[in-house]
Amino acid sequence: MTTAEFSCPGCNQTIEVNDEMRETILEVGCPVCTTAVSPDDFAEA
Repeated sequence: MTTAEFSCPGCNQTIEVNDEMRETILEVGCPVCTTAVSPDDFAEA
């Protein structure tokens, strides 16, 4: 399972996520502030 670092463009929160979490965040937005996100907001950890 790979991990990535998610950086929210809305609240600037940064968290490490796995593949399943990444897909969920892409569907529903940031888990902290619900800002819509794109694949560009993830970097390989």
